Amino acid sequence: MSRLGKIPVVIPAGVEVTLTDGVLKTKGPKATLERAVREANVSFVIEGNEITLAPVNQTKESRALWGTYAAHARNMITGVTEGFTRVLEIEGVGYRATIEGNTIVLNVGFSHQVKLEIPAGITAEVVKSTITLAGSDKDALGQFAANLRKVKPPEPYKGKGIRYQGEHIIRKQGKKAV
Repeated sequence: MSRLGKIPVVIPAGVEVTLTDGVLKTKGPKATLERAVREANVSFVIEGNEITLAPVNQTKESRALWGTYAAHARNMITGVTEGFTRVLEIEGVGYRATIEGNTIVLNVGFSHQVKLEIPAGITAEVVKSTITLAGSDKDALGQFAANLRKVKPPEPYKGKGIRYQGEHIIRKQGKKAV
């Protein structure tokens, strides 16, 4: 039994949720989000101001998707009302980031600049050595933040690289002098 799936998803005022042809659509003050769902595995009942989910049959896949779709519905509702943010920090001498139009340009110790296009629906802001990403789609925001971090992950000796804010990097001692 899914603990997340059993709890009904509350729809706040000002948010409209519809399910048509296997597409869950959430419309709110900040954005409109859509997600494809498999109605053959999980049934959605939208009544009043809450969504109730239940597995259609007791297969392993239906029980797994039950909690997953409940979490997706909660994230979509939070995204269209409040939005999500991710903060990344750049650490290293000469490492910096700038925004040029719809691309973020990273100078992180390579012989060339790394340019990544900012996806639609995500806003980026660079202040000194921090990159703040904001958007209403939690999945797209997390994936773009992971792609940014993947350009230069923090290394264990000096900690240089791109990391999430608050991320703890376990440091290695390095070579000892004889």
